[in-house]
Amino acid sequence: MSEFNLIAKYFTRPSQHADLGVGDDAALLRVRSGQQLAISTDMLVAGTHFFHDAAPYSIGWKSLAVNVSDMAAMGANPRWATLAIALPEVNEPWLAEFSKGFFACADAFNVELIGGDTTRGPLTLSVQIMGEVPLGLAIQRSGAKAGDDIWVSGTIGSAALGLAHLQGKVALAEPTTTHCLTALTMPTPRVALGLALRGIANSCIDISDGLTADLSHILKASNLGAELALENIHCDDYLRSHLNDRAIQQCILAGGDDYELLFTAPKSQRQHIQQLSQQLQLSLSLIGETTAQSTLVVKHHQQTVDLSSKGFDHFG
Repeated sequence: MSEFNLIAKYFTRPSQHADLGVGDDAALLRVRSGQQLAISTDMLVAGTHFFHDAAPYSIGWKSLAVNVSDMAAMGANPRWATLAIALPEVNEPWLAEFSKGFFACADAFNVELIGGDTTRGPLTLSVQIMGEVPLGLAIQRSGAKAGDDIWVSGTIGSAALGLAHLQGKVALAEPTTTHCLTALTMPTPRVALGLALRGIANSCIDISDGLTADLSHILKASNLGAELALENIHCDDYLRSHLNDRAIQQCILAGGDDYELLFTAPKSQRQHIQQLSQQLQLSLSLIGETTAQSTLVVKHHQQTVDLSSKGFDHFG
């Protein structure tokens, strides 16, 4: 199969939101009046971000979902994406499942694939996503204020626990196994939450490399510190029951791959955020507070937790 036949068969659909999509030298887009264009790129590499024998449907879903999550963190509405994919060979059954997973995520979040590239090489997926956010309403990392509440969505540590299970470091039973593997391979971007946080949150980031690592990006950009309470972080029952175990603590604080939203907001917004939790049927945990000091401290029932594990770093 030629490169162009591959694109036509697995990655071409009629344009819906673009003036011109897949099939030309460039796509043509029209950003709506009063909107800013938000752009992000993420790369997934076999053996680093997913196992070589991982289900292609889940790889397709996750390759787009992690990018949609970046839009959610900015309070942006995801709109368009491009996909550059390096393939060691043309494996049509694999491509069919991969494209199904990719477009399932695209349909779930109303994202249109408008272009990209294919080449031969080690399996690598690079997605660029573009979204729209009303002028001046993007939620940035640098907006946190001293004394802000620190919140996190969903359950934290499940993806890292699922990875530990696959690596043979822990043996999980059902339904924990299914929950954790789903969290790892099929993350759910929190777009509805991100849009709802416009004008409420002072800062936001999605958790990809680990809760404390990603919180540190907010703290550095805002020139702040923070104090967290480990016991307030919503997590899976297995993690909760082993919360005194240092390895489990690090799973929650530094494991990564959660793709939940971590955000700060004024204390005056607590009731509003609790109402959002009910409206979205999504757990929102109040886990700490930003401080004027430039240090990050995590405590578990008033005992300081070791933060020597800093989260995932590709070059660490």
